[in-house]
Amino acid sequence: MITGSDVDYEGSIEIPTDLMEAADLWPGEKVLVASITTGARLETYVLAGQPGTGHILINGGAAHLIKAGERVAIMCFALSETPVVSKNLLLDEKNNVVRKSQ
Repeated sequence: MITGSDVDYEGSIEIPTDLMEAADLWPGEKVLVASITTGARLETYVLAGQPGTGHILINGGAAHLIKAGERVAIMCFALSETPVVSKNLLLDEKNNVVRKSQ
């Protein structure tokens, strides 16, 4: 769930570091963000946020497409010569991990 936005920031999606670690996301990593609420999709990069806050913020021009209160899917991709096992996190409305699968 997007909890806030800042149109005046140059871009990114800010994700708490505890959620980044659970999903194996890196600061600066390119992600695809899809709004489950509106269907809007965009690419941006991950910015590390304060752990334990549950605050997921969308910044810059992306904040015109996806707004606070929208449910989103955040996806990253990898190129590899070996199979990549995906990690899927299901979060509640406060961005607490409800289910984690690998």
